[in-house]
Amino acid sequence: MAQQTCMGGMLRCTFGVAPSSLVVLPVNRVFSGTPAANIMDNKPIMNIPPFGMCQSVSNPMVAAATAAALGALTPMPCVPATTAPWVTGAPTVLNANLPTLNNSSKLMCMWGGVISIEVPGQFTVLTP
Repeated sequence: MAQQTCMGGMLRCTFGVAPSSLVVLPVNRVFSGTPAANIMDNKPIMNIPPFGMCQSVSNPMVAAATAAALGALTPMPCVPATTAPWVTGAPTVLNANLPTLNNSSKLMCMWGGVISIEVPGQFTVLTP
């Protein structure tokens, strides 16, 4: 079984150079010590902080810096660009009337990165 993810969970992006920590606002939420997340906790900066530097050449800032460096990959500061909700969450466990987020969920960035949950932020609540 998967573990429910909550505030403080450790996130990693495939094109980021550093991990990040999930931020969940405590509005109409279930608490498992800290606020539990749902699939709509996908807002850049508000819920998904930057991952240090971005290495995706799909990112216009990285592409421009790489072109200026004559083709040498030049990472630029990460600004997550997430528009869709987390996939899939736990559809049978609702949190604020939406599927709760579990540690096997993934989130896509517009620049091609896949954001995954490495540490769920708690280890006692399991979801199907």
